[in-house]
Amino acid sequence: MATIDVHNLSGAKVGTLDLADEVFGAVNEDLLWEAVKHYRASQRAGTHATKNKKLVSGSGKKLWKQKGTGRARVGSVRSPIWRHGGTVHGPQPRSYDYAFPRKKLLGALRSALAAKLADGKLVVIDSFEVKEPKTKQFRQALNALKVDGSALLVEQAPNHNLELCTRNLEKVELVRGNEVHPYHLLRYDRAIFAQAAIEKLQATLKGALSKRQPAAVEDKTAAGAPRRRARREKAAEVA
Repeated sequence: MATIDVHNLSGAKVGTLDLADEVFGAVNEDLLWEAVKHYRASQRAGTHATKNKKLVSGSGKKLWKQKGTGRARVGSVRSPIWRHGGTVHGPQPRSYDYAFPRKKLLGALRSALAAKLADGKLVVIDSFEVKEPKTKQFRQALNALKVDGSALLVEQAPNHNLELCTRNLEKVELVRGNEVHPYHLLRYDRAIFAQAAIEKLQATLKGALSKRQPAAVEDKTAAGAPRRRARREKAAEVA
């Protein structure tokens, strides 16, 4: 079982935390790609629209008679084959969101956490207790933690002072523990978790793993062996 140091906002080590191998284990890059693709698709506005023959401006009067002029037949200047005419099969407003299995999402979240731990980009804080909503003071705390790039802050409970401290910091985002997504962990260089948040998240991800016992599968296979043998013997007798 891996362990990680727990620091305070001053950068001093105050303890350690055990990390479950089931959560902080292997990294599935394919699953991470699927989770990021789904997240970005769900964020699309989908407000694009084009005007068809019905919606484009212009008269609907037939320009000339159908036959006898020697020219091609045409019914309206809004025809799609004319310049400034309507658009055929153009994009229309729609949602790009699609269903994504919860087990795959939780698996991608485990892979993202494992990747952060392997890269040494995972930081655990004992508490995000901020007495005053001062952005400068929190910037100093990040400097003490040696965070010089982008950072994702994960807090378990609502923290109004922390929200005020971080909302003006560039490349710093604050999310709740139950809202963290693999996309967030991959987007930011450092992931800074409150100890309560990572303990709760670890328990949730560990509890979501399959509870099927391998022994039960072996027993089922062993029980099915005599039946298959009996069927083969019966088939041999018939032959």
